Amino acid sequence: MATVTIHEAKTHLSRLLARVEAGEEIVIARGSTEIAKLVPLTPPARPQRIPGRLAHERPPGSPGITDAGFWDPLTNEEMGLGPDPLLDPPGTQP
Repeated sequence: MATVTIHEAKTHLSRLLARVEAGEEIVIARGSTEIAKLVPLTPPARPQRIPGRLAHERPPGSPGITDAGFWDPLTNEEMGLGPDPLLDPPGTQP
């Protein structure tokens, strides 16, 4: 564990942080009194993903995304689109 003065820490902060990122611990001292320690942060542990973990929150009998029809393309009516005036000839529109 390295010890540096406050002046050295202010002057070479980016270098010290690079050393800390590499896993080193650095103590900052005022004279011979240690006042702070730079230590690498460990990223917070992410909870392990469990497929189907929230399935119990879906009402019984409700369709899931894997049920038939979910991935079928929508019709123009379902998307709220009317006839296309450029593609549909006049007189064929409902």
